[in-house]
Amino acid sequence: MLVDIAQGTRYTYREFDKETDALALALQVDGVAIGDRVGIWAPNCAEWMITQYATAKIGAILVNINPAYRTSELEFVLNQSTISVLVTATQFKTSDYAAMVAEVAPRCGRLRRVVHIGPEFDAFVDAGRSQDPAPLRALPLQADQPINIQYTSGTTGFPKGATLSHHNILNNGYFVGEACGYTERDVIATPVPLYHCFGMVMANLAATSHGASVVYPAPGFDPAATLQAVQDERCTSLYGVPTMFIAELGLPNFAGYDVSSLRTGIMAGSPCPVEVMKQVIDKMGMTEVTIAYGMTETSPVSTQTGAGDDIDRRTSTVGRTLPHLESKIIDPATGLTVPRGVPGELCTRGYSVMLGYWDQPDKTAEVIDRARWMHTGDIGVMDDAGYINITGRIKDMVIRGGENVYPREVEEFLFTHPDIVDAQVIGVPDERFGEELMAWLRIRPGAVPPTAEDIAAFASGKLARYKIPKYVHVVDEFPMTVTGKVRKAQMREEAVTILGLESAAAARHA
Repeated sequence: MLVDIAQGTRYTYREFDKETDALALALQVDGVAIGDRVGIWAPNCAEWMITQYATAKIGAILVNINPAYRTSELEFVLNQSTISVLVTATQFKTSDYAAMVAEVAPRCGRLRRVVHIGPEFDAFVDAGRSQDPAPLRALPLQADQPINIQYTSGTTGFPKGATLSHHNILNNGYFVGEACGYTERDVIATPVPLYHCFGMVMANLAATSHGASVVYPAPGFDPAATLQAVQDERCTSLYGVPTMFIAELGLPNFAGYDVSSLRTGIMAGSPCPVEVMKQVIDKMGMTEVTIAYGMTETSPVSTQTGAGDDIDRRTSTVGRTLPHLESKIIDPATGLTVPRGVPGELCTRGYSVMLGYWDQPDKTAEVIDRARWMHTGDIGVMDDAGYINITGRIKDMVIRGGENVYPREVEEFLFTHPDIVDAQVIGVPDERFGEELMAWLRIRPGAVPPTAEDIAAFASGKLARYKIPKYVHVVDEFPMTVTGKVRKAQMREEAVTILGLESAAAARHA
């Protein structure tokens, strides 16, 4: 049921259950009790999933730590969630995890044990093998107890720890799997990171709640390794954020991989370009691929398209609200629900909404109102059939001379240009209009980089003039988070220097 390609390890369900029992018992013997925090800091590997299930079995709270973190962020998370035991990789790529842990550990008063993945982890697990697992089944665990803390990336300040329960994540993983039509015959290729809900919930829990298998192609995302895993393991489902699918489709030898086993999968994590979605269906054969929408604070999925939805629904919406959840679109200014077809802020409510941000009730109150509605900060439109289209972020909306421009609309248009592989649109400071549009573009190999004038000519008569980007910047890669989300805030900061807009950025507006 679990395949770690890089390590060459495989577990059946029976073997996995014994392995997680052993680690759970070892943690108990070491003094970990219900509610204690156990951190996991590692790229994708079998030990990650084993730790996930072992902590759940004893009611400990697993704290997911972003593999991209450095010492200041690591120290903050260790102290903010008062982690007592840390399971960590020793190194990955250029990251020396062992050295960073050694540096910050003396400043983390509650941290009493560090277990490095490898021989040390194996020896720690072995200590639990001689213990009787029967008492594990009698622990006083409840569905609504906190079981997981996931730190949101946040654009300013330190991250916030979204605290999730068994009820939150197990239900969500199950219903995501239902939308994909999973059975025990499915094999899920998982190149998305486990520290994020996409891997931990939508892959691991969707798999185990349906008797399916999960495959980790590599410790970090590698497009070639992903397609090789799909071919070798005959995967039926493939996950990824749009940039991952773009990278896979863009491999020069893409046609050389046998991906005929694929039928479904999930594209999520950031807005999914329509043209990319169509290529995934046509070139990868993922005829039942789904779009999922959500956020860490909602376990994560709130809406999802279904395998039976037509192509238009699956390429232009994020689907309908999952079972046992509610969605509404409100006017951000008044808080009142708007009619169908009218854009506003998407709010969601139900079992998926987090318990709150760990030890931050003030921050929790900013996003969850008194009626337990989670305010997503995303702008959405709901049609008469209940399908929702996400048109942008409230914070990403560009106001140019009094006109509201939603970058997603412009990005979708730019995807129709034959030489553009990927497009991201941001607002940059402008002394006359307050903001102007800037397009960051990735183009196909061999194409002549388009200028702002070229893009204006291409858009003439197709986009309103105020929606046509004034600036164009061609790059090889966009600044990205480890989960594959584009860092638009960083792009805006860099754009000021690139375009020489320091004086416009310093100008004050009413």
